[in-house]
This record gives sequence, C-alpha cells and structure tokens, in this order.
Amino acid sequence: MKNFWSILFLSIVLFSCNTDNKHINPTDYIPENTSILIQVNNLESLKSNLNNNDLLEDIAKGETYNEISKKLTNLKHLKTSNALLICLNYDEEDRLQYSVITKQTPDLFAVDSLPNITVESYMFNNQSIHKTQIEDAITYNTFVDSLFIASSSKHLLEESLLNTNKDQGLKTILKTADQNKAFSVLINNTQTHNIKSLFINDSIPFNSFTNYTLLDADINQDAIILNGITKALDSTKVINLFKNTIPQGNVLANITPSNADGFMSFTFDNFSSFETQLRGLKTNDSIFTDTSLFEDVIEVGVIYEGNNKAIILHSLDAIATKDALLNEQNVDEIYRQINIYNFSQPELFSNTFSPLIHFKSANYYSSIDDFFVFTNSKETLQNIIANYQNKTTFSERQYYKDIQEHLTNESSLLVVANPSTLKNILNKNLNNPINLKVDSYKASALQFIYDSNFAHVNTVIKKSKNKARENSVTEQYTIKLETDLLSNPQLVTNHVTKQKEIVVQDIKNNLYLISNTGKVLWKKQLKGAVLGEIQQIDMYKNGRLQLAFATKNHVYILDRNGKDVAPFPLKFNDAITQPLSVFDYDKNKKYRLLVTQGKNVLLYDALGKTVKGFTFNGSENIINYPPQHFRIGTKDYITIKTDHALYILNRVGKTRVTPKGKFSYSNQPLYLYKGNFTTTTNDGRLVSFNTNGTSSVQNLNLGQDHELVTTTKTLVAQSENKLTIKSKTLELDFGNYDRPKLFYINDKIYVSVTDLQTQKIYLFDSNAKQLSNFPVYGNSAIELNNMDKDRNLEFVTKGDSNSIIIYEIN
Repeated sequence: MKNFWSILFLSIVLFSCNTDNKHINPTDYIPENTSILIQVNNLESLKSNLNNNDLLEDIAKGETYNEISKKLTNLKHLKTSNALLICLNYDEEDRLQYSVITKQTPDLFAVDSLPNITVESYMFNNQSIHKTQIEDAITYNTFVDSLFIASSSKHLLEESLLNTNKDQGLKTILKTADQNKAFSVLINNTQTHNIKSLFINDSIPFNSFTNYTLLDADINQDAIILNGITKALDSTKVINLFKNTIPQGNVLANITPSNADGFMSFTFDNFSSFETQLRGLKTNDSIFTDTSLFEDVIEVGVIYEGNNKAIILHSLDAIATKDALLNEQNVDEIYRQINIYNFSQPELFSNTFSPLIHFKSANYYSSIDDFFVFTNSKETLQNIIANYQNKTTFSERQYYKDIQEHLTNESSLLVVANPSTLKNILNKNLNNPINLKVDSYKASALQFIYDSNFAHVNTVIKKSKNKARENSVTEQYTIKLETDLLSNPQLVTNHVTKQKEIVVQDIKNNLYLISNTGKVLWKKQLKGAVLGEIQQIDMYKNGRLQLAFATKNHVYILDRNGKDVAPFPLKFNDAITQPLSVFDYDKNKKYRLLVTQGKNVLLYDALGKTVKGFTFNGSENIINYPPQHFRIGTKDYITIKTDHALYILNRVGKTRVTPKGKFSYSNQPLYLYKGNFTTTTNDGRLVSFNTNGTSSVQNLNLGQDHELVTTTKTLVAQSENKLTIKSKTLELDFGNYDRPKLFYINDKIYVSVTDLQTQKIYLFDSNAKQLSNFPVYGNSAIELNNMDKDRNLEFVTKGDSNSIIIYEIN
C-alpha cells in the first residue's frame, strides 16, 4: 500500500487507546473502506522498542515518512495510556486520510494552550464536532458516549457517525488480535489501496493473494516478529489454493545456496488435490500439461539468484520421479560427478503452477538426492550443486536456524529473503525508496500455514548475530574462465585497496588478475608458463606494486594494469630452469632478481640491469630449487641447492658457510627451522646445519615422495597418507595429495592439504586438529588470507578444470 510502512510506524508512535468497552463497540465507528487498521495496545513499551530498532529508524529517515508526519502532526498531542485504533483510508481524490478511535479521558486532546491554534465548532446530526487547526494541520473530532473519535477528513468523520461499519469480515478477524502484544495490524485487501507485494515474485500482488490479514507484532532491538492469520472470502484468492491440503515440512533450505537471493517453497500432501485447486483458480483457456512428474512431489520451490531462477521439486520417491523423466535423459555435461540434463519442457512449471510460478525457461535439470533442480542456466545449477555438496546452504547457516525458532516446521507457503531482497520488498511498498541498512538481517521469512478456512501467518525480520565459534565455510564466488587452468590460483596484494586479488594462468599461457569479488580485471598473453610463484615488488619505491616472475625464456615485470614495465620482459636464449627469486636484503626495496639457468645463477637489479660483483661461478650439478635468502642477526645468507651439494653464500656469492657431510638432497626448499638451515634428504631424513656448517640428522621415516614446510618453530611433513604437524602424525585416507601449505596469520598457524583424487581440502590448526566444516570441495592447494579486510579469512582454490573458487571461513 502507498506509504504503508511510514504511516504505520509514525502512527504507532503517536497514539494509544482502549477498545475494551462494555457499552460501545469501537469497531462500529471504523470508517467504511478502511485499508489499514492498526490497534496499539501498549504505547510506551512500543515506543522504547521502536526507538532501538535499526530498521525502523532507517524507515523514519525517509522522505515519505517526513511528508506524512506533517499531515499527522496534530495527533502527537493526544495523551492517553489506553489502547487505540488507527484507521487509514484514501478519499475520492486519492489522498490519505486517517481516523482515530480511543476511550475518552480528561486532557486527552488538551491543545487550548498551544500557540497558533484555531478551534471552531459546528453541529452535525445533533452532534457537536470540533475543527481544530494547529498551524497548517486540521483535525475534526467529537465525543460519542465514552469514545473520542477524530479524523483528518470532515467527510470521513461524518460518515462514521451516520453509518455503522458493516464489514463483518474485518470485525471478525480483528477479534483475533492479541491484546498482550504491543500492536496489531489489519490489512484489508478488499480495498484498492493496499500493500503491493510481500513476495519476491512480483507476479503475486498481495491484493490477489488474500482478503484480510491480521498480524500481532513484537518489536525489539534486533527483531520484528509478526504472527497472525489471513482469510480469503473470495475463492479466487491465491491463498485458497491450499484449501483441502495438509501442509508439509519445508526442506528447500537444505538445497538453497546461502549466496542465493532467497527462495519460495509451497507444499501439499497430494498433488492431484492441489492441481484441482489450481484448475479452479485459472481461466478456462489456461494450459495444463498431463504429466506424472509431480505425482510423488510434496514440495515445489523457486530459488532466486539475480536474474536467474531454479525450480526445485522435493520428491518422496526419487526413483519414481526419475522414471517420469526417462524421456529427458540427454546429458549436457557432468559437474562434480552429477549429470546436468537438457529439459525439453521449459514452460511446464508455469503452465502447471501459475500464479505461484511464472518461470518459463527451465532448460536444464539435475537430480540431487531427493531434489530435482530445473534452471535456466547451467551456472545456476552448478552453484546449487556446489553449495549442496559443501553444506553451504541456508539450512546450515546459524542465522537461518535462528529465524526457524519463530516458524513452524510445516507450512503451505514459505518465503525466505536475504538482505538485498528484503530491502527490495520493503522499498517496493514505499513511494520513495530508502537506502535501508539491512545487511545484518541475513535471513527474513514470511510463512503461511493453511488451517480449515483460514491460514496462520508468521513473519520474521531478525538481525543476525555473528557467533565466534560458528566457523562455517561459505563458497562466495566461483569464477569460470574460458580455458582450463595451468597453475594454481595465487593471492597478491592490491596496493590501492590493500586487499587481496588472484593471479592465475590458463593452458594457453594467459595470465589473469581477478578481484576478490570474482571480476576478471585483465588478461595478458605470456610467452610461456609461469615458473613457480609470482613475487611482488615496489620497483619505484612509491608504494605501487608490480608482479615479478619468470617463464622458460623471459623475466616479466607487470604493473597494476597488466602492462609490461620497461625494460621488461628480459629475453633469455638459454632456458630458465627455476622460478624467479627476489631478494630485498635490507628491506629498503633495493631488489635483486636471481635467474637460474641449469647450474648457473644470474643476478639483476629491479631495473633489469646486471649486478656486477656476484662471484658465484655455478654449481657442479643442476640446481634443484630456486636460490633463497635468509637473514640471521646482521648477516645475509644465500642458499643454492643441488641434488648433491648445498652452497651457503654471502651477498657477493662467496662461501659463507661450508656444510659438513655429504647428503643426497631432495627437491624440497631450505628452511630456517629452530635457528638452523633445514631441508630433507632423498631418503626422507631431516638434515640441519648451523652457521658453522655442523650437521645433524633426524629420521622422520618419510618416503621418497614427501613434502616439507616449516616456520621457525613448526614443522609440517607429508609422506603418502601421513601428515605430521609438530609431533603429531595424522593418517589421512589414501589419495593423491598436493603439497601441504602452512600459513601464519594473526598469530595462528593453519596447515592445509588437498586430496586431488577425492577433491577434498582439509584445514588443520597447529595442534593437528581439523577445523569445523572441513573438508570442502577443491582441486588444488589453497591460498589462505584475509582477502577483503573483514573479520573473516578467505581462501582460493581450483574448482573444475577451468574455474576458481573463493571460500570464506566465517
């Protein structure tokens, strides 16, 4: 209804009255054609709650509220502790008018002492009526027996005195109002001015849904809870579709991604009976399709995701429903081991379930346990599959569980909205949209439960509270590229926002920079595959970061926009055999770029010039890991490792430490672990050297194909299915594991490992305890960090062969 929310909340704050009168029925004086009726029972308690509710405070800041407040300004002078009826009508010129009915008390409307006031009186039908003007606002009021009746319209007040309200439907449903609630709202949809829609789907206007709705309200600092009933006297109203059906349990939240805009679910115990109601509601020329698809279905729903939608069927007998789809078995693709089929009847659901469903583009479908999902895009279907497998659906979220406390388990119709959808629903019922701050209202719900010849109604708009121990994992974005990925995604820093972005390369050697919201910022064709990880440098010492890396025959420096920084790329005739090493000895951005070619190391500065004076003449064997730099005290150590030798040099390439003992080294990095240079041997032993070159060996019982990663105090090793974190060894399921990653973030250590065979990502803490809600789906080692500077950590991994997934740990 036009201006409904603003009128409602302003009116609540202004008045109060008592309708419990043994001699006079206040409802007799309700003006005919009242669109909205508000019964306030406890004004003072309500005022306190209203003032502390963020959502209502936002609504009060809107232009619509301010305009209406001027019209209703006289009513703020009412002083009473009794209950109150507020009636809202529209006159013949489509102007809002109000009426107030309350118990007469001394000084109820004592305005004589106000400045700029004019009071006139006249007789109407032997009744004295006062016209009170305070500045520009006019109110007409009178007393009938023990009642005070006032209105903004002379005609409306006189009609109320002449004609007793005969709307028995309105009076009957008003009797169900709970006197113990702060206030109740009665919406009369028999009038042309009403709420436009309370549904995500605009094709269900509220005036076609029901006739009368009575809602008892509880408002507190964090929630608006509305409970009541609705009744349709007209058989053509949508709510009567559920007549002669028994509400079933709504389980659509179990498959709705938590990143969806919301969903609508409706249930029935018998499709044949429900179809009869549908046929009775539609016109004779409506299209019906005979199908056995819905015979075992008890719940149908719509998931909303931007401009895309998905139709969900929940079946009691999935095998029978699959049999009904035997003619729809054309596989389009396989996603995460689930078939995506083409569907040849895209208008089936609109033809069958309108006006509840008007979706005519269901071109794809998949069967997921007891659910059958039909969508207009494969991406939407893939998102649903991914979130279902990862258990990142609405039903897994604490904020959804919180609103379920105010809902019944079974319902005829359920609508759940995320913050942006809630904002849209509220604003489409206002003349002037408001920039409502609803981000903390993670899930809101509207529920109808049909019972005999009426339906119960529950509405929940509740602020979500973050729980520190929730630790849920949310799949935020899936970024699909045109070509399969060549490298694992890596995080780099955006020097403008200080947030993290993603770099990744595809098999055509295109390098991508992708924002943390999934937007591809640029794509650059490279002359070869990137070797190892990309480094970031500030070559001009101005805070702007560049990407530095090597391919087989080039060293690149790229700026923020993916452009080459002169004189790069440097071209090399001989192959570069290890990733680019970048050293900043004194943390003064005087970078050294080390290029490895077989047995040799070339040294350049950040401007691509050869650094003279580096005397290392090459190793006896092929270098098996990129050169590394360590600082111990005031001394620098450069390490170069081959299969049979370890060179520990100073800045100019001369030997600083001569390691004692002969070892066959693995291809694992060198670490500064417990103050010593530490790596592993080919046969899986841990070997360490102090700064005097003295060695020590520890048998870790690692196989030949092992991985090692450490911090200064924490060691992580993996061999086959055994993962060791500090002194604890975990036996994982047998699989094909990518190398473990160790992250030190906010004084906490995280260890991740990915089973490429089962596509599962595991995350542990430093005590080898697996974090909640892991494993999750992924196809590569992860990069973990705070990507967007909120309170939560995010990580990025490969999804399918050409996709990247960003997860958030809440």
